[in-house]
Amino acid sequence: MDTRIDRSSAEPGETADRRRAARAGDPATRGLVAAGVVAGPLFVVVGVAQVLTREGFDLARHPLSLLSLGDLGWVQIANFVIAGVLMLAFAAGARRSLGDGPGRIAAPVLFALYGVGLVLGGAFTADPALGFPVGAPAGMPTELTLHGWLHAFAAPLAFLALVAATWVVARRLAWEGHRAAAAWSRVIGVACLVLCVPFGPGMSVRLLLGVALGFAWIAAYAISLLRPPMTEDV
Repeated sequence: MDTRIDRSSAEPGETADRRRAARAGDPATRGLVAAGVVAGPLFVVVGVAQVLTREGFDLARHPLSLLSLGDLGWVQIANFVIAGVLMLAFAAGARRSLGDGPGRIAAPVLFALYGVGLVLGGAFTADPALGFPVGAPAGMPTELTLHGWLHAFAAPLAFLALVAATWVVARRLAWEGHRAAAAWSRVIGVACLVLCVPFGPGMSVRLLLGVALGFAWIAAYAISLLRPPMTEDV
């Protein structure tokens, strides 16, 4: 005989998992959540393609944000803004999916702050520095423009929101009974924090790795939100 066990009577975390997955079955919610799957790969692929092709750009010396400068700077500006808008959509989808339980408000807010940081990072470009674009001063600018200050604010806003999100989501995952996933979420948060420290050797490479790792975590969590309700056959 094939029957279904209603796990809502088992544990609160499992009940929330089922309700969350049921809500994620709504097409509009699924579309918003899927934005979190797309944002990271798109941002990283477009960024790496520019790293490999932009004249005078050297990732060993230049942070990714300098790609927003020069004749082709619009590509990276659009990359920042599109990734940010996709993250805002994901934040809305996460809020619709999570329902009750820990992090139901904090996690979407932090995802939205990450998206806002990305949009600001694109809308307000860094000042020319370190010889990029070609013809720029060889060192760091002695004074920042308004754009430069706002860009400098956007980066830590985004990174810190992302790191905080990993820990908030970890708490929720543990509450739902996904303890291994919760542990990995915390590890990734710490790794992103270390990689994104904005000084020291290999800074630009570390920043790119930190961004890629953070976006990979977001994509993995978005995929988990898209999973159907869990049932058991007996």
